[in-house]
Amino acid sequence: MLREYLRREAVFLLSAGIILLFIGFGIARPNLLDSASSAVHAAILDNFSWLYLISAFFFLVFVLALAFSRYGTIKLGRDTDKPQYGFFGWVAMLFATGMGIGLLFWGVSEPLVHFLQPPPFIEAASPDAAAFAMRYAFFHWGIHPWAIYSIVGLAVAYFSFRRGMPGLISSCFYPILGEGIYGPAGKMVDVLAVFATVFGTATSLGFGALQIHSGLTHLYGISSAISVTIGIVVIATALFMASAILGVEKGVQVLSKFNIVLAVALLLAILTLGPAPYILNVFTSALGGYVNNIIDLSLQSYPFAGFEWSRDWTVFYWAWWISWSPFVGLFIARISRGRTIREFVLTVLTIPTLFTLVWFAIFGGSALHLELDRGANLAAVAGEDVSLALFAFLEYYPFAGLLSIAAIFILLVFFVTSADSATVVLGSLTSGGGLAVPVYKKVVWGLSLSTVAIVLLITGGLSSLQAMAILSAFPFMLVMIALCYTLAIGLSQENV
Repeated sequence: MLREYLRREAVFLLSAGIILLFIGFGIARPNLLDSASSAVHAAILDNFSWLYLISAFFFLVFVLALAFSRYGTIKLGRDTDKPQYGFFGWVAMLFATGMGIGLLFWGVSEPLVHFLQPPPFIEAASPDAAAFAMRYAFFHWGIHPWAIYSIVGLAVAYFSFRRGMPGLISSCFYPILGEGIYGPAGKMVDVLAVFATVFGTATSLGFGALQIHSGLTHLYGISSAISVTIGIVVIATALFMASAILGVEKGVQVLSKFNIVLAVALLLAILTLGPAPYILNVFTSALGGYVNNIIDLSLQSYPFAGFEWSRDWTVFYWAWWISWSPFVGLFIARISRGRTIREFVLTVLTIPTLFTLVWFAIFGGSALHLELDRGANLAAVAGEDVSLALFAFLEYYPFAGLLSIAAIFILLVFFVTSADSATVVLGSLTSGGGLAVPVYKKVVWGLSLSTVAIVLLITGGLSSLQAMAILSAFPFMLVMIALCYTLAIGLSQENV
């Protein structure tokens, strides 16, 4: 009986054990953990930056090729299946889960930091630097992240809903492993997915907690001590655990719809109160620069001048999206039953991307307008503390206090929806792919996510969060490349 339990719960026990060891090591030897993770992180960046760039571009080309091929009409499910969720609810959950916290954290700060600290061949704080900043913000938050998510989402949805297999990433390897997906090789794939999901999500939770803390400090003078950030994580944990236990129907979907409405309201407020014609010109100009240069941007690492900049920004982002892909991919697979491959790919690549680009144009473009035309010192603030840039930016608008409170609330809800979704997905990954996840597993993974975020915040703050995202993404990037191959084999067996 014990042997059967160990076999059935191998993924849960092994992955939870690894995470527990990490947490224990981080608490006992935080400095050693920070130095070790930094060394591995640097080695990966120095030697494999090119692979991240090529892989992300390949994933984009691959999913577009599937969408426009004869396989695009295949349903993710039986031919008679209808979509489980309405279009708005589906898109709201896609967006809130796939981006969320990052938009508020980086929407103002990233363009400003690029403006002030571009690669050496761009003059800092110049109009050229501003154009460069917006083009790269669009690139980092554009179509590539959603292509990365689509690889996992498509593969899992196809093999689980159409082939009737468990909703696990290991199931996608049936064409090459056969029944071996139920053995050690398949279980190792799922453990890698758990590992990437925990650290990718913990990175985002750390970002969110840092920014909520910065906002509260800016508004109310609350202490900047790390203990306050930890307290924010604890409070948010209680909220997302309650949402996760309620489930997708009552938890994630309701919160996602509510938060999308709030985010749009904040977006429209900034557009209405700001220089709207200027912002619209920024959007069209940045969009043109992004679309016209997408291939060059995708493969450019600036090896002759600016390699460190590319490594610290583009490669970090690609690794972050890859580390999020098991959780986001599994989640969007779960909510996409009944959609065709073409509908899935084109919706996932376009609608969330368009909203994200509009967000960066409004927030980033307005911030650059204040910097260039009104002499604001926002870029220096962002260079000093990226988590504070949003609130410093809002100070230049009427009703700044109200807008800042709204931003903090949206951040908190995005924190809850992201962690909630990740908890449900981790529970499913470690329960054989079933939708009915035991409450105790949700509790274990919810606490694990928050504890890992706290450990990373204590050991090195923002730099540790970024390092662990890249470190955890590397093995899963190789899994994703193999996923493309197995999905192609599976689709080739369809009679279309």
